[in-house]
Amino acid sequence: MKIKQFEDKGLAHFAYAVLSESNCEIVLIDPARDPQLYFDYAAANDARIVGVIETHPHADFVSSHLEIHHKTGATIYTHSLVGADYPHLAFDEGAVLRLGNIKLRSLHTPGHSPDGISIVLEHEGRDKAVFTGDTLFIGDVGRPDLRERAGNITAKRDELARQMYHSTREKLMKLDDQVEVLPAHGAGTLCGKGLSEANSSTIGAEKLRNPALQEMSEEAFVKLIVEDQPFIPKYFGYDVDLNKKGAPACRKSLQEVRKLEKNTTPEAGILVVDGRPQKDFKKGHIAGAINIQNGDKFETWLGSVVAPDEKYYLVAESGEALEQLLEKAAKIGYELLVEGALVYDKAGGKASAAFDKESFRTAETAFTVVDIRNSSETKAGKFFEHAITIPLPELRERAKEIPTDKPVVVHCAGGYRSAAGSSILEGLLPVEVLDMSEAVTELKHR
Repeated sequence: MKIKQFEDKGLAHFAYAVLSESNCEIVLIDPARDPQLYFDYAAANDARIVGVIETHPHADFVSSHLEIHHKTGATIYTHSLVGADYPHLAFDEGAVLRLGNIKLRSLHTPGHSPDGISIVLEHEGRDKAVFTGDTLFIGDVGRPDLRERAGNITAKRDELARQMYHSTREKLMKLDDQVEVLPAHGAGTLCGKGLSEANSSTIGAEKLRNPALQEMSEEAFVKLIVEDQPFIPKYFGYDVDLNKKGAPACRKSLQEVRKLEKNTTPEAGILVVDGRPQKDFKKGHIAGAINIQNGDKFETWLGSVVAPDEKYYLVAESGEALEQLLEKAAKIGYELLVEGALVYDKAGGKASAAFDKESFRTAETAFTVVDIRNSSETKAGKFFEHAITIPLPELRERAKEIPTDKPVVVHCAGGYRSAAGSSILEGLLPVEVLDMSEAVTELKHR
């Protein structure tokens, strides 16, 4: 018996393959959008994928369960409450899937979602591991506020938090202490707030160290996990619905994206997302474009700034970079929204004003400062006393709140997000907009 963990660092996502060596069969758990790495793993082990288990309809990434079913004939298993629109078998509380001499047993563990399940792996008569989806993380539990408006069944955050209290205490914490905990996410996910950097743990270790598993009343637990959760990206509800339906095949969908000639002028009135490095963007870009740089969190910020009901053009500095951006967009199903994709290396275009840190240092009050960090970050205090705080995901909708009697300076925590924020405001405000970028680390007051 082998368990293989697959990590997507950009989305802090873990998927799993359970391999039965006795009969060379594999069951996948919570697979990512592109299934090729699972097909490669099966081929390398001369094994066949016979099942895919979805612990719940994911909000932060698109799963390949339907594509895997179509290509391999694997059965998809998920809880009946999902109301899945794809071919599947219900995998409700107590259901068992046998894989050679392995048993995979379903526990209904609502809390992150009403339809969430955890999967206990039994081998040689003992529980060895539990795949906890987004219910139990290493150092945290899943957030309970993502299913108030999405999915087959909706529930208020307090109600789900109470369900999480009982799922952890009455089911997961009753497993043997040595059972390995294998969650669907690690540190950096927006599906929780205090995850460890570790990629696995044990029930015993989590009972000892996880703040959410300590002895407390139900009311105290609800308060603990409802407060101070990260922002909810615009795309989360869209992905829940897409996963409930089943996404189109990844590579085929990417091939259908319309590719435009280099330096094509996009259609007026449609959003342009420019993924080039900020230094290239600031030298010259398509007027009104938003600079979401190609980086580890591109897909998260794309789905936080661009709504799922918007079409957009996608721009990169090279053909290779454009393919990378499209693959990242596909992780959240946003390749389906691309109106056209193109390489842009045109001289000229609209240039962005340069930020002069010395001018700012000597006359800070001559500028309107906009802090686009998240509320969880600004809760600890502002970097600049008179700054206006508007988180990046809300900036397009709230730009009118910003005074235009002075030049506007945009900052985040380290410089990556401010490239996006300043480009948003540059296209919306009738005043000079400047990106503080990495200079924030020198200029901030604390």
